[in-house]
Amino acid sequence: MQETANRRVELDDEVAEHRDPDHDVDPLFVNRWSPRAMTGESLEEAEYLPLFEAARWAPSAFNNQHWRFLYATPEDEEWETFVDLLNDGNAWATDAGLLAVIVSKTTFDHNGEPAPVHSFDTGAAWQNIALEGSRRGLVVHGMSGFDYERAAEELDVPEEYAVEAMFAVGERAPPETLSDELREREQPSDRKPVDEIVHRGSFE
Repeated sequence: MQETANRRVELDDEVAEHRDPDHDVDPLFVNRWSPRAMTGESLEEAEYLPLFEAARWAPSAFNNQHWRFLYATPEDEEWETFVDLLNDGNAWATDAGLLAVIVSKTTFDHNGEPAPVHSFDTGAAWQNIALEGSRRGLVVHGMSGFDYERAAEELDVPEEYAVEAMFAVGERAPPETLSDELREREQPSDRKPVDEIVHRGSFE
């Protein structure tokens, strides 16, 4: 019981105000959330390449490693291409130090057959990115609000790859830098209780 108490003390203060785990898990999982406020400062490769290194070690069927990450920083010529993919609701992401598109290979390398878990496995790689970024104190925010078709076309994504999501990485800024509407949402969200998402035996 004391060990559980000690671990919960390790939650970030702002996280502890909004989240209380049902069971004893490492604070890394609970401390991860998705802020939006970023400074617009540039990131060094040494700051963001470890996130992709973390993704590299995710599990995958037949070790296929379906994930691919296409990214740009504000210093790159392609930056505006990535920015222009965003929906208006994600305009805050223009203050990121890195924007990335996640794609996944829909077939297995060893036989060319369809890989039914390509999205599942790529999601595991994305989670590694999000956790490593959180551990390093960076904002890492996943997004579905962008133009998927244009992303595939303008980033030359091969036909056997599916566009899955985008994410933004950056240095965190005060919530006051956001619009009034977004500022109200700039806090860790809670989660459904374990007994609502886990069913022993059948769904019902």
